[in-house]
Amino acid sequence: MPNATLNGLNFHFERAGSGPPLLFISGTGGDLRVQPNVFASPLAKAFDLLAYDQRGLGRTDKPDVPYSMAQYADDAAALLDHVGWDQVAVIGVSFGGMVAQELVLRHPQRVKRLVLACTSPGGAGGASYPFHEIEHLTGEARARFLMPISDTRRDAAWQAANAEDYERFIELASADPFAGEPGRAEGAHRQLEARARHDTWDRLDQIACPVLIAAGRYDGIALPATQEKMAARIPGAELRWYEGGHLFMLQDRAAYREIAAFLAG
Repeated sequence: MPNATLNGLNFHFERAGSGPPLLFISGTGGDLRVQPNVFASPLAKAFDLLAYDQRGLGRTDKPDVPYSMAQYADDAAALLDHVGWDQVAVIGVSFGGMVAQELVLRHPQRVKRLVLACTSPGGAGGASYPFHEIEHLTGEARARFLMPISDTRRDAAWQAANAEDYERFIELASADPFAGEPGRAEGAHRQLEARARHDTWDRLDQIACPVLIAAGRYDGIALPATQEKMAARIPGAELRWYEGGHLFMLQDRAAYREIAAFLAG
């Protein structure tokens, strides 16, 4: 089990595949123990793929102290140091896209190409859905609340017309085999605190590497209008739309193919 001490914490990471180096930064609550994960995706077939449990999550240390987005970005840079990668392609998904923004702004020399998937800049550019406001919801209640938000097509009419599929999605989204694990709730809470403070909007025009903004047309978490603002703010950024909601990478078969092609340059 690969582990590394980075910035005073013990981090769990995994690496697989062959090809150009690619750092994957996961979203809210990301835990590499939850299957299938990114290593089951097409990215693992096209790249030397590196992913990790961020501070407060999974098998990484979970100190019950405030976390900052700068710390998350510096953790990613420290992991690159640990594996000996000077410059890499980076993909950040959802919360991971927020971390990736901080990474490229704080350590611009480390990022060769960047994909920001279903994410937001915060500030005047718009924030993603405020998960910290629904932290009291867990399990099935949370899954049912978020279903029509994560994919705006899945409203009450869709749920009624697709009852079997709806219940299957709820069952999958409700599952948390690691609930109750020591430090899990505290680490998740600290991540949501940092997420709520995320704001790179005024600095986005400093990003100089090639950027692809990948977005779902029906995403109610990272809103389409926010994607358009980010694309206009980041010099030369390309915006591509996919047929899906917040999980468009699993819903639109073209997404992984096009993202991989962009990252490979």
